[in-house]
Amino acid sequence: MNDITMIDPVPESTAEAEVLDDDTAASSGNTKEDRHFVTALARGLEVLSCFRSRDKLLGNQELARRCGLPKSTISRLTYTLTKLGYLEHDPELGRYRLGSATLSLGSVMLSRMDVRQIARPLMQQLADSTQTMVSLGTRDRLSMIYVENCRSDAALTLSLDVGSRIPLATTAMGRAYLARCGEAERHEIMERAREYDEYAWPNVRRGIERSTEEHRTLGVCCSFGDWQPDVNAIAVAFYARESRMLMSLNCGGPAFIVSREHLMDTVRPQMIRIAERLSAA
Repeated sequence: MNDITMIDPVPESTAEAEVLDDDTAASSGNTKEDRHFVTALARGLEVLSCFRSRDKLLGNQELARRCGLPKSTISRLTYTLTKLGYLEHDPELGRYRLGSATLSLGSVMLSRMDVRQIARPLMQQLADSTQTMVSLGTRDRLSMIYVENCRSDAALTLSLDVGSRIPLATTAMGRAYLARCGEAERHEIMERAREYDEYAWPNVRRGIERSTEEHRTLGVCCSFGDWQPDVNAIAVAFYARESRMLMSLNCGGPAFIVSREHLMDTVRPQMIRIAERLSAA
């Protein structure tokens, strides 16, 4: 089979916006009552968080929409961030791209994750042997962000890579994180998810509760069409050796290629063994 990348079945404007809106809602929290909270700094960081792996350039109007802030406020923030090197301005298009200062921050963070170097050959071997996509991620507000990703050369895969974000509450990777994190963190995440979408919350909560039980009894959390109708995945969470960072190892792909049975019978035991090798305990 030729190496073909399957385009994400949810349009970028929808899928990315859903995760972004989740994060925007999550970041607001109860910060107004916290006298130590610096609102201007938070808004500047929120602007930087608006950029996703597929966003090459964003204008003030789009940034204002994503942040939920007035365009005049965004203009001052982008001007300041440009002066500091966190954004670069394209005068011909009147838009901004991430600057080299953000690259240095991201590079430092990734370089500190020793688990990536240890995990990558194990992940690639699993991807090749099962013809799936294997990903390593951790939490960023109401999203899971990929920090490592391995694909099989022979398999159709999802169009996701390092830096990509997926929803926390409806994906196997995110639910595995929820199954292992502390009670206080879990309560905070679930409360924010409930506040974001009261209507969808009952179904989301049931999915999380089912996945928590799966992680306890099966060793993995499952998402068979829960996130996207034609995507199957399983995930296991673990605390990484050295850093003690809580991470999730995810394996999946298009449902018409990666069946539920294949994931549970063939992939699951191998993935659990990898997580045990990477785990701190």
